[in-house]
Amino acid sequence: MDLQLKGKTALVTGASRGIGAGTARVLAAEGCRVAITARRGELLEGLADSIAKTGVERPAVMALDLAGADAPGRLKDAIGKAFGGRLDILVNNAGAALPAPLDAPESLWEEALALNFTAVRRVTGAFAPGMIERKFGRVINITGTMEPFGVNAATAAKAAVQAWAKGLSRDLGKHGVTVNCIIPGRIKSEQNTRAYPTEEAEKKFSEAHIPVGYFGAPEEVGYLVAFVASPLARLITGSVMYVDGGMKRFSH
Repeated sequence: MDLQLKGKTALVTGASRGIGAGTARVLAAEGCRVAITARRGELLEGLADSIAKTGVERPAVMALDLAGADAPGRLKDAIGKAFGGRLDILVNNAGAALPAPLDAPESLWEEALALNFTAVRRVTGAFAPGMIERKFGRVINITGTMEPFGVNAATAAKAAVQAWAKGLSRDLGKHGVTVNCIIPGRIKSEQNTRAYPTEEAEKKFSEAHIPVGYFGAPEEVGYLVAFVASPLARLITGSVMYVDGGMKRFSH
């Protein structure tokens, strides 16, 4: 199937490793011109080099902190230089899990909301007007499970993203712009490696919680991102989709 992505421009946030890096690889392989951003510039440069070695255009690298007040403006300027200002696909992947016990300081909640919700909203706000003007756009948010094992400030922020995205999809649909959320399960990423540092720990969790029996690869999220980003997926908007090997326990 030709996803009709050749020549489309895409920005992937939180792309230094894990799901963001895997998604950038998939989009580049499908013919997108890709920009990648995260705080760790050296990892971004390494990813860009590895993608270029596959024979496609080297991604544009933008090292910055999305929680910064000037981040949306800086990203817009960088996209202007890289792609002439045109952005077709925005993948909001940056985020971090932050467990929040009852005595967690207010600063932890503020940090979680700033990165996991506010930054997503502000970056989207910077690029959505151009998508509306061109009558094409894809906003894809990588969020988190709504069946938490405990209180996590990031989970609350990701829930806010899903509610906001649903409303935004209603506003932007008539302009040819879709807005969707993708919930990854346990993916082989830097964050999950810290939580499950050994094969035994990973296997134990998989056997207890994941029907298919294993953690996914970052590219497996990227494959769904690529389809949802495609012009072929024009009827898919306001949706929440899972890439979790069946880990979600409820049917709604």
